[in-house]
Amino acid sequence: MTEKILIIGANGQIGTELSAELRKIFGTNNVVTSDIKAPAQAEGPYELLDVMDKENMYAIIKKHGITQVYLLAALLSATAEKNPKLGWDLNMQGLFNGLDAAKEGLIKKLYWPSSIAVFGPTTPRVNTPQYTVMEPNTIYGISKQAGERFCEYYHQKYGVDVRSLRYPGLIGYKSAPGGGTTDYAVHIYHEALKNKTYECFLKAGTVLPMMYMPDALHATIELMEAPAEKVKIRSSYNVAGVSFDPEEIAASIRKHIPEFTISYKPDFRQAIADSWPASIDDTEARNHWGWKPKYDLENMTKDMLHHLGAQTS
Repeated sequence: MTEKILIIGANGQIGTELSAELRKIFGTNNVVTSDIKAPAQAEGPYELLDVMDKENMYAIIKKHGITQVYLLAALLSATAEKNPKLGWDLNMQGLFNGLDAAKEGLIKKLYWPSSIAVFGPTTPRVNTPQYTVMEPNTIYGISKQAGERFCEYYHQKYGVDVRSLRYPGLIGYKSAPGGGTTDYAVHIYHEALKNKTYECFLKAGTVLPMMYMPDALHATIELMEAPAEKVKIRSSYNVAGVSFDPEEIAASIRKHIPEFTISYKPDFRQAIADSWPASIDDTEARNHWGWKPKYDLENMTKDMLHHLGAQTS
């Protein structure tokens, strides 16, 4: 039986690229994209959907015979801090709608992303383990931690096949930064090509775990396609790509753009970054379903500048 996939929040940083990747695998007409606003152009089937509208979500699932949902709609870290109530409501109600659709047998499988934001200032910062102290101090992190508990609960109580990754900062060239604390690592490449300089909203020396978008996509799809018995963690898996600070990414850019300069003007996002890990231990993901990243900082920078340069030339 052919899988029919619904991506909710398809216009965002992950959704934009995941939609294209899944359509390559399953066929354009078998992947339905949706978001609260229509895209500039839809490459395949598209539906307008507010993730908090359960009735419409169910109607779309039934209309298209959906078997899998990738539930990506969320208010990200920096944006949610400006509107905590909306951040909580959107992130939690959307997840409940997806979990209930699986519980009620409307879909077979649900993907919901978590984040390194589930960790907090009391978490060990270096090689943060899968199981550790989790005391997040942002609305985004609190909602993701609560979401992880509900994912595991629905799996244990109702047998829901829900799968999740704790994404580090994600870096890609196909969409604009979306309001996250790690977005400097996307914006810096744009500014390097455009202005040869970048003012960073984090302090020098702020090490954060990052992942290049192609690695994030293959981790996501590999987890969803893994046999159920290999998915032993139903809260969310740690996954790691590469950790670096702003100066290290600037140095990698200078190998291609020697005149590039970076300056620093930390803002409220610094406190968020300081509460997050510097590096991640993803032993469980590697052992359970064979996760392995393909990109390091040097080949990520080369690929980012190549693709962004092609877009602007």
